[in-house]
Amino acid sequence: MEAGKKVDIGKIDMEKEAEKVATNPGILAYPHHAGSALVKPEDRGKIKGRSVAAMYEQTDRELSQIYEQMQLLARQAKDIQSRVEVSERIYKAHVSFEPIIGKIYYLYCRADGEDVLSMIAPTEWGRSQPFQQYISKVKLLSDHTWEILESRID
Repeated sequence: MEAGKKVDIGKIDMEKEAEKVATNPGILAYPHHAGSALVKPEDRGKIKGRSVAAMYEQTDRELSQIYEQMQLLARQAKDIQSRVEVSERIYKAHVSFEPIIGKIYYLYCRADGEDVLSMIAPTEWGRSQPFQQYISKVKLLSDHTWEILESRID
């Protein structure tokens, strides 16, 4: 069409022009006219691959977190087991005084195998330590359980 030339609307076939326009352009999987935005088909395998990789990353992170929690629980269980062992030894030990809540005491083993609870630390005995082995440093808690502050038991 030349510039400045008038268009005769009467000669335009409106039915034929209507066939060139999409009724619902928003649902088409392709551009419906030359000025449309570029519609690029996606590679479904690539989308699934990225999704699976993201899923593995997320589940690996969650499994790692659960593993760390399991390690913490295992350490706590081992600490409780050690606390029970030392507490049993303390309650079976020879104690010549009444332990006071909140105070620190020391558990020793004599040469004859008897355990003894003492108020004297291993460093305070000097050369005259009467016990064969130092076992634990403990503190009596208000519920009459023992907190292990230091232990030579594996």
